[in-house]
Amino acid sequence: MDGSGVTQQYYIATPLSPVDDRARVLKYGGTFFVFDRMGDVQPGGLGEQGLFVEGTRHLSQLRAHLWRTPPLLLSSTVETNNFLFSADLANLDVSRYQEVVIPRGTLHLLRSRFLWKKSCYEEFMFVNHGLSDLFVPFRITFDADFADIFEVRGIHREKRGIRLPTKVEDDSVLLSYEGLDGVVRRTLLQSDPAPARASDNELEYEVALRPKERASFHLLISCDSDGSQNDASRNDSSRSNGSRNSFGYSLAMSAAQRELETVGGAFPRLYSSNSRFSDWISRSIADVQMMMVGNPEPNYPYAGVPWFSTVFGRDGIITALQTLWLNPAIARGVLECLAATQATKIDPANDEEPGKILHEMRSGEMAALGEVPFGRYYGSVDATALFVMLAGAYYERTADRQFIQRLFPHIERALEWIDNFGDNDGDGFVEYARHSKKGLVQQGWKDSDDSIFHADGSLAEAPIALCEVQGYVYAAKLSAAELCVVLGNSEKAGALQAQAEMLRERFEEQFWCEELSTYALALDGRKRACQVRTSNAGHCLYTGIASPERARRVAETLLSAESFSGWGVRTVASSEMRYNPLSYHNGSIWPHENSLIACGLAKYGFKKLAGRILLALLDLSSTVELHRLPELFCGLDRRPGEGPTLYPVACSPQAWAAAAPFLILQACLGISVDAEHEQIIFDHPCLPDGIPQLAIDGVRCGNVSVDLFLERRNDSVLVQKKDAKSELEIVTIVS
Repeated sequence: MDGSGVTQQYYIATPLSPVDDRARVLKYGGTFFVFDRMGDVQPGGLGEQGLFVEGTRHLSQLRAHLWRTPPLLLSSTVETNNFLFSADLANLDVSRYQEVVIPRGTLHLLRSRFLWKKSCYEEFMFVNHGLSDLFVPFRITFDADFADIFEVRGIHREKRGIRLPTKVEDDSVLLSYEGLDGVVRRTLLQSDPAPARASDNELEYEVALRPKERASFHLLISCDSDGSQNDASRNDSSRSNGSRNSFGYSLAMSAAQRELETVGGAFPRLYSSNSRFSDWISRSIADVQMMMVGNPEPNYPYAGVPWFSTVFGRDGIITALQTLWLNPAIARGVLECLAATQATKIDPANDEEPGKILHEMRSGEMAALGEVPFGRYYGSVDATALFVMLAGAYYERTADRQFIQRLFPHIERALEWIDNFGDNDGDGFVEYARHSKKGLVQQGWKDSDDSIFHADGSLAEAPIALCEVQGYVYAAKLSAAELCVVLGNSEKAGALQAQAEMLRERFEEQFWCEELSTYALALDGRKRACQVRTSNAGHCLYTGIASPERARRVAETLLSAESFSGWGVRTVASSEMRYNPLSYHNGSIWPHENSLIACGLAKYGFKKLAGRILLALLDLSSTVELHRLPELFCGLDRRPGEGPTLYPVACSPQAWAAAAPFLILQACLGISVDAEHEQIIFDHPCLPDGIPQLAIDGVRCGNVSVDLFLERRNDSVLVQKKDAKSELEIVTIVS
């Protein structure tokens, strides 16, 4: 809730501390799994753990027991490519009549897990390292609450569907729930070999092992919501010698790995003489891939796990912009999906208006019933302009004229929304006010209810014109003008350029705050400026709407002690009334936003400041588990010898956090790909002190690729082709 005690409608509730702040995550398409380091799903804490499919939790508890106690955790990890989870477990001391009869560590249990389609494949391998025979009582307890993701986030429902009778067979247990939407959702647990006993919530096994002997079994957890159980769960084609071959465990693993390799092959390989940087980049590429692989929307990165594992317009566009120089297929996938879902009618319940670009798309029970408006929800004031920006950037990167020609009607409809619905009062600025009581109050990227405010802390009244949105509109109109030139409409291009310049002039007049040395956060419904120092002004550097002189002052403000914590730029300066470093948007630090700010700084020539942000986030990546940048973290000052303070309900991984280093690196190197002239351009390249050398293998332009080696030489960077035969021209611009 905000400072006045007003409860936020879609706030993520936090009644208890997380069960394990180092939870493991797997994702494939619309399925994701959050569990603890042993591989178990615990019911306590935030309740965020479980196996989720299409917005519903299909497994809310899963716990393994050896001799009726949890195993001893030795270690666990997820592979660098995010595919396979594995945990090394052992038995605790087993006592009888106060005497230890089986010492700790006699039994080794290797637990492995991966996702494919709507199923979780799990293997348990037991090894007896003792000198005597072992008889191991092993059991798995489980449950499924079939909670909607918004229930898990803390929304109370007055009424729920009904849990159907559980069906128990020799080797399987079927859990079912009929929702208020009439859909029956099912979770099937199958075991190979069959357990000794099965019940509504437990599978019991008796594992007999001679010394040094090993034994394994497989568990398949498959989910569906259409009445036809997942093909993997009843696949008889994998039978071999009278057995089920563990439901095709090996076949599923091979198929899933091939798919992952296909997605991964689209990225160049980046590595540095700084191993910390190489580890960070490898994790970031893997996380972006994980957010895309298996999705029904090709090459569209879902926003984040666990709360936002679905299509988000703003997040997808920004992730595409961050990765565009490396992998333009993501931008094309995002543009295609958002064009296909572009609004065509007026529907206040969904904040929908013709030409507007999607904010969020959900498929769970509450969305289907309209209990939340997010089935297809359009409450983003910025996604439409960002869509046009991405289209322009995509063409520059690929010269794909045929695709842009096909996309252009959607670009025109987006521009019409900006001029007509976005600027409802005709003052030249795009503003927002929600039309549905269930919709988002704030519709910029900072969408907490209390994120837009005046210097005295009072909340701004709608309609609200955000400073960064005017920058997005400015850049969108310039991008659209360039596309008009490509398509042969110079008259329309000239009109769009004139509109952009008029907006820039009015923006400087209305938003600049001389005494703050930055741009106002927003104009409220009475056109009063919200005169607070925030990170939003950094977006105005990214889009180029700021004048050069004022850009310098904004840069100084953003990197001042009040705004820069040592780990990154805060969303709100520490001197402001609503500053709270533990909040979601009023003093926290977001890696994706820092990448936009760094890119903006570099555009105005402040590359050393951009490098400062890069090195701060590099240090952050070295302190967090798996080198994975979270969605956000707390904005407390950096303290010597200590790591950052993490935000308790942050998504991790989050697509645009994972993609942050790519945009900052692009900014520092000044790298761009001119597809039309088959050139890779380095405009005053700069490498921060911590990264003396960098290799980039497989940068593509059309059907041609090149491997590059970069080396810092004092204040300059030497750029070389590894293979002189490559047809791509490398252009380096220096003073």
